[in-house]
Amino acid sequence: MTHYKSVIIGTGPAGLTSAIYLARANMDPLVIEGMEPGGQLTTTTEVENFPGFPEGILGPELMDNMRKQAERFGAQFKNGWVDSIDLAERPFRIKVEGQEEITADSVIISTGASAKYLGIPGEKENVGRGVSTCATCDGFFFRNKKIVVVGGGDSAMEEANFLTRFASSVTIVHRRDQLRASKIMQDRAKGNEKIKWALNRSPLEVIADDQGVKGLKVHNNETGQDELVEADGVFIAIGHTPNTAFLQNQITLDAGGYIACNPGTTETNIPGVFACGDVQDTKYRQAITAAGSGCMAAMDCEKYLEGSMAHDWSETLNNEQ
Repeated sequence: MTHYKSVIIGTGPAGLTSAIYLARANMDPLVIEGMEPGGQLTTTTEVENFPGFPEGILGPELMDNMRKQAERFGAQFKNGWVDSIDLAERPFRIKVEGQEEITADSVIISTGASAKYLGIPGEKENVGRGVSTCATCDGFFFRNKKIVVVGGGDSAMEEANFLTRFASSVTIVHRRDQLRASKIMQDRAKGNEKIKWALNRSPLEVIADDQGVKGLKVHNNETGQDELVEADGVFIAIGHTPNTAFLQNQITLDAGGYIACNPGTTETNIPGVFACGDVQDTKYRQAITAAGSGCMAAMDCEKYLEGSMAHDWSETLNNEQ
């Protein structure tokens, strides 16, 4: 059994920033990377809105740089999924894919949230080549181009409106003839001259060639015919799923399944357990805000560990007297 002062579950900008701060504070953190080290940014081609890179930087390169920075200060890394975690006792117990059990005085959870996909041909193969799940991240690359947004909720309406800043036109595709979005969001979208509508149409396939996306093949539920909605980009806006299943309801979650933190902190309902990044962020979901919350988690964790160690030392002195 191997013991650590702090274990960080998950990477991405949040987990790696936590690792950098804790390693620099001589807390010797262990980072459990999962099977997709680096998180969602490893599927992003160009990152242009992360401060410090005026010419932009490739997502995988940014994550690799963060990892190297954490390693430079002494953070350790372990690859694999967390099979189980026991937060009921101290120290916390973590099992990684049947490997030896790890114990920790503190845990930072930065497992992120996975964008929901449609599950149609041509979709995941073209992520970064015209298919996206983040308008704020990728909208800039579609100046004066045609875009399709798939979804019928508030997120889809919000993303469609945002994308009209760049696109020549935005077509909203939804499989029903009624939207789930709130009336105010619907009215805002319907009042936007750049937004077109393709309701009651079920997405069938993302059409692409060597140059990128060419459109979205849909089934018209009214006529029974298949159609092609021409587009240079397809944005999937049907929600996210926070990666919290492995916690097995040991931590308080909000209605959407995201980890609930005490206001203004990264503290969960369990002392010594902290959350940062998209696993607790239902609003911003940006690399820079994830990194910021990773810094917060590390500082909250360091403060907790210092208080815990001081308490243990005080108990030792009392026992010796």
